[in-house]
Amino acid sequence: MVLKAILFDFNGVIVNDEIIHQKLIDELLLRENLPPSGNQYQKFCLGRSDRACIKDILEARGRVIGEEYLDKLIQRKAQDYRRILEEMEKLPSCDRITEFILSLQSRHLSLGIVTGALRTETEYILEKMNIRQYFSVIVAGDDIKTSKPSGDGYLLAVEKLNQQNPSLELKPSECLVIEDTPAGIEAGKNAGMAVVGVANTYPLHLLQRQANWCVDNLMQLDLDWINDTMKANFTL
Repeated sequence: MVLKAILFDFNGVIVNDEIIHQKLIDELLLRENLPPSGNQYQKFCLGRSDRACIKDILEARGRVIGEEYLDKLIQRKAQDYRRILEEMEKLPSCDRITEFILSLQSRHLSLGIVTGALRTETEYILEKMNIRQYFSVIVAGDDIKTSKPSGDGYLLAVEKLNQQNPSLELKPSECLVIEDTPAGIEAGKNAGMAVVGVANTYPLHLLQRQANWCVDNLMQLDLDWINDTMKANFTL
C-alpha cells in the first residue's frame, strides 16, 4: 500500500460555506468604507486564509493596515461567522462528504485537515457534523504563517501525523490531498503530494489543468486505482 494518508481542505470540500464568507468579506469592506469585493473575492480569498485574504483585498483597494488592526478584523469576521452558523437549522455540508469519510474507515488511512480557516471554526463545524473523531490532525490558519498556495500546511500535517504515530513513517509522496481551488491544488503540489480536485467551487475543466485527478463528487473516487497509479511511481 502506497497511500497512507488523505489530507482534506475544509471550506469548499467539507463545508459549502463560501457564500457566507464572501458575504462577511463584503460587510467588512463596507464597514471600511470600501465597495463590495465582486470578482476580487475569487482572486484574493478562495482557498486562502482569512489573514491573507483580508490583507490582500484591502491592499488592492489602497488600504494598508497593521497586524493589530488585521487581528481585530479577523476576530470580528469569526464572531459574525459563528453567529450565522448558530442561526442555521442545518449546516451547509458538501454533497455526500460524510458518506465519503465513513467509506474510508475500512482502509485504515490516516485522515487530516489542512485549512486556512480558524481552528475554532473548523472544530465547531466538524463537531456539529459529527465527524471530528475521524481526523487525526487539523492544521488550521492559526498554526501557519503562510497561506496556500504555500505547501507549509500540508508538510506540517505530515509532521504532526508522524509525531502521533512514529511507526507510520509518513512521506509527502504517500499522501493524497483533496482540494477545490487552484490555490489549494498548488499548495498540495508544492508539498510534493498528489492532488484530487473536486468541482465544488470551480468547474471541473479548470481544476483538470492543475490536479492529478478530478471528480464532480468524492464518491466517484476510485482509491484502489489511485493507489495502483501511485505504486507505479506516479510523478507529480
